[in-house]
Amino acid sequence: QVQLVESGGGLVQAGGSLRLSCAASGRTFSNSAMGWFRQAPGKEREFVAGIRWNGGSTYYADSVKGRFTISRDNAKNTVSLQMNSLKPEDTAVYYCAAGPDYGLGYKTRYDTWGQGTQVTVST
Repeated sequence: QVQLVESGGGLVQAGGSLRLSCAASGRTFSNSAMGWFRQAPGKEREFVAGIRWNGGSTYYADSVKGRFTISRDNAKNTVSLQMNSLKPEDTAVYYCAAGPDYGLGYKTRYDTWGQGTQVTVST
């Protein structure tokens, strides 16, 4: 029965950085896979990054690999997305997500979503 609330979005110039945070409530957080997705205007929601229940494995979309880092702190019930070297094409609403961790990596089926936080990268 986890609930997710994102924060940290905003306006940043190309090349800058932002750190998104997702605060979770509920007893199932610590054994859930967590992920970040984004949706730009006129485009479908796409996978950005994922992390297994214990943080032992992380997964990234090719478009953000090397620039974004996902992490979690199960003791604090939080998951974060550090975004560096931001590009205008990173502009989107970013969503935190949770799902059962079956070790599926990129194929994880997320079933719980936050409300989203806007990230805008200017030229």
